[in-house]
Amino acid sequence: MRYTIVPVTPFEQNCTLLWCEKTHEAAVVDPGGDLDRILQAVAQEGVVLKKILVTHGHVDHAGGAAELAERLGLPIEGPHEEDRFWIEGMPQQSRMFGIGGVRSFEPARWLKDGDVVSFGEVELQVLHCPGHTPGHVVFYHAPSKLAQVGDVIFQGSIGRTDFPRGDYDTLIHSIRDKLFPLGDEVAFIPGHGPMSSMGEERRYNPFCGGRYG
Repeated sequence: MRYTIVPVTPFEQNCTLLWCEKTHEAAVVDPGGDLDRILQAVAQEGVVLKKILVTHGHVDHAGGAAELAERLGLPIEGPHEEDRFWIEGMPQQSRMFGIGGVRSFEPARWLKDGDVVSFGEVELQVLHCPGHTPGHVVFYHAPSKLAQVGDVIFQGSIGRTDFPRGDYDTLIHSIRDKLFPLGDEVAFIPGHGPMSSMGEERRYNPFCGGRYG
């Protein structure tokens, strides 16, 4: 599997294009906006977009999903159904944060822990990792030792828990019991900022690493 990161929206959210090297079939994770920029990356890499994957229902991650799905006839998979209220409130989120042209949507498939999503010959494991939002999911590709973690964890930080139905203790549980056991060598693409690894964050993250890891 290969990937490229496409920063989108005023929040510089890491939309990620993932594709199968053999078939060139691709999925886009968290198309929050700036769809022309995303489609330019699709064309530049010469891949065929087959589905949209969503980690959670915040507008900077999912705001462009409905339009992209409609424009290209693509299915949306994710997040977990516990984020339905965020998805249904997408237009209100767009007004609040000044991101225009945003619509709510009904995923073709709500995801749950242990599910598998696929495109080409690539299979991604779905991990339900609540805390930032109740329905947040993470996509993990074991052969590449690569995870797309959305806003669960960042380099040196963790996701906010002050949004509706966010919970700090639940978030720390998700990180320590779901993500860190994947292995220190696993790299991750966060929803914002630079990549890091589970090992680096387990050792040095001031919120969940060091003596807490």
